[in-house]
Amino acid sequence: QNGKDLQLALDADLQEMTERSLTTWMATANASRAAVVALDPRDGSLLAAVSLPAYDDNVFSGGVSSTVYRALIDDADQPLFPRAWAGTYPSGSTVKIVIAAAALADRLITSETSFVSIGGISVGPWFFPDWKSGGHGVTNVRKAIAWSVNTFFYAIGGGYGSFAGMGVDRLEHWLRRFGLGEKTSVDLPAEAAGFVPSRAWKEKEKGERWFVGDTYNLSIGQGDLLVTPLQVAAYTAAIARDGQAVRPHVALLADGNVHKEPLIDQKTSAVVRQGMRENVLYGSGRSLNSLPFAVSGKTGTAQWNKEKRPHAWFTSYAPSDHPEIVVTVLLEEGEEGSRVAAPVAKEVLAKWWQLRRERGGRF
Repeated sequence: QNGKDLQLALDADLQEMTERSLTTWMATANASRAAVVALDPRDGSLLAAVSLPAYDDNVFSGGVSSTVYRALIDDADQPLFPRAWAGTYPSGSTVKIVIAAAALADRLITSETSFVSIGGISVGPWFFPDWKSGGHGVTNVRKAIAWSVNTFFYAIGGGYGSFAGMGVDRLEHWLRRFGLGEKTSVDLPAEAAGFVPSRAWKEKEKGERWFVGDTYNLSIGQGDLLVTPLQVAAYTAAIARDGQAVRPHVALLADGNVHKEPLIDQKTSAVVRQGMRENVLYGSGRSLNSLPFAVSGKTGTAQWNKEKRPHAWFTSYAPSDHPEIVVTVLLEEGEEGSRVAAPVAKEVLAKWWQLRRERGGRF
């Protein structure tokens, strides 16, 4: 029997350009493994999904030789591994948009709540740093997102002085509410669920109680939190859609996959979206400011091994006022998201805009 016709949401032109851009910036960053996910936040359609290094699937046509297959299996960079939806990594600062949304939604803070960043905070003998020596000064939530100010997120996550933060239990609740720690249910094999740490997990698996330092690390996307690039794209899409989550899918569907109940209200999402817009206007993502349309984004630099370079992240959506595309970029051991991941997103968005114009304003 003939099977059903299958039409993919993937766009061949955007996919091809995304692979070329990522290859170029991997060489610049001296990185050998990377991934990009581009999706339509209106219905979850995957427009491009790239995992590098890749392989020529023609070698499997009619049977693959044992020599070729062994070479693929033994390759340390795992070309057969679909890291765009199966690779798990610390999220770095990309998760700060979720943490900010959680604190606003819980009414722990308002859009004007501010903390003074002087370069980090001290708790007993431990110091938790900002990335900028000397700090960022007085910081509200929009500035904290724009400049990725750790001190702000330490405070709203774990508390500091007389200010009571959310704590690990509320953080875990909100991270899971935004889909972390479980699969997105994308229609592709081998998807990973990632991991959200908890107080009970640490006590059971590590035999240690949960410390405030663990909460601080979780609040900035470090520690034991693990996400996939697809999950980051999905929670970026939820913010772009004023809190409405979508289920990513590669098969083109008539009605899309939109969750009806919003994760957060529009007032909350508006503040987070403004912070992401300011990230591109004057913050760590400002290299995208030269595009002929408004972009909103969030950089991330995720430490994971003291002996190796951090992973480089950038997640974004555009146009800022009426989002039609989300682009999330990860370069393993790429070091700084603003330096090597953001330029990939910029080139992918530029190509999307070109194709959109050529197609009469639709994509």
